[in-house]
Amino acid sequence: MSKVEQSTKLDLERIVFIGRTFEEYLDMFSLSKEELEGKKILDCPAGACSFTAVGNKSGLDVTACDIAYDHAGEALKNKGLQDIEHAMKHMRKAQNNYKWDYFRDIEGLRRNRLSALEECTTDMEKARGRYIPVTLPSLPFQNEEFEILLSAHFLFMYADRLDYQFHIDTLNELLRVTKEEVRIFPLVDLEGKRYEHLDQIKSYLTDSGFIIEEVKVPYEFQTNANSMLKIKKDKI
Repeated sequence: MSKVEQSTKLDLERIVFIGRTFEEYLDMFSLSKEELEGKKILDCPAGACSFTAVGNKSGLDVTACDIAYDHAGEALKNKGLQDIEHAMKHMRKAQNNYKWDYFRDIEGLRRNRLSALEECTTDMEKARGRYIPVTLPSLPFQNEEFEILLSAHFLFMYADRLDYQFHIDTLNELLRVTKEEVRIFPLVDLEGKRYEHLDQIKSYLTDSGFIIEEVKVPYEFQTNANSMLKIKKDKI
């Protein structure tokens, strides 16, 4: 087993393998396909999202990375199917914490999550090299290897288990491998509250010479999760 494999291996039962669709990504990050054309893009961490699969089919250059990708696609698909069903049961109890404009109802959400999982795992079998196993806050990429990096539903969301220093270390690494900008969605924790150290993080990034902007986006499923953080590498 290689050093990379040793560092990224995580028991499959500890991984939640659920993802969003390409269309959700465009809305979450307030992007159009045209804005991404000609760019080298990293989705980190990507989970079971279909952004890489659909993006590359559409002519984009997208790479995905995630701690889950050490496992075989078939195992991940089976885990994803289990996780979706578990999440839908939980959703019925917590649906008042969500807005149902985007998916209409739980069954619509379920179809969406299944579609993302199918696209992701099918593409993983065909183009495994696009799906890189990683363990944040370390990435196996060159400095400024990607123009744009998108990071969804990881940083800020898990404030109860990822401490402030982990956020700083991860942000520094995301910015290291990115040439133009990093976008992070959402800016709330699992309870829908604004990440408590967000202003401190913004000050740290501004002091480091980056251009920071909070942007409202045309997507809100979890209540209050309707903004992203845009970090531009252009020096002030």
